[in-house]
Amino acid sequence: MKWRQWLKDIIIGLALVFIFSNIINYLRHPELSSTHLPEGTVTLIDGTQHRLKSGKPVVLHFWATWCRVCKVEAKNIDRLRKEYEVLTIAVNSGSDSEVAAYMKEQGVDFHVLNDREGEWAKRFDVTVFPTTFIYDSSGELAFSEVGYTTTAGLLARIKLVE
Repeated sequence: MKWRQWLKDIIIGLALVFIFSNIINYLRHPELSSTHLPEGTVTLIDGTQHRLKSGKPVVLHFWATWCRVCKVEAKNIDRLRKEYEVLTIAVNSGSDSEVAAYMKEQGVDFHVLNDREGEWAKRFDVTVFPTTFIYDSSGELAFSEVGYTTTAGLLARIKLVE
């Protein structure tokens, strides 16, 4: 009988954490001047060109080499990029070679735009790292997430907009 009470307490506790984290996320989400995916071509840290375009869900993920939470979340983003369109933006994280070395050290291999001066972060009003935007196939913003996100959470959000 005691295990039922414990299970009930755990479920209530998890529900409260979920509700609280969503409230915090809502309060910290960026205020965008446009909710449409900015289409165009960007140069990645490896020198290749990457075209941002609608037509399928797109994930924009803002992170930094100096962000501890970003370091923990990097593998989640790397798993996601194997199946979906993901562009990450490294903000104020040094030169292309420094960002590439960091990625190699972390064992991740996603597309990275180096936002050396923080221009992209300003454009998207990103002040907290990591911040993730998920756009639907028509290029409209469907979700924004501030802080750590699990692979399952990211996949669930993408599945909702597919």
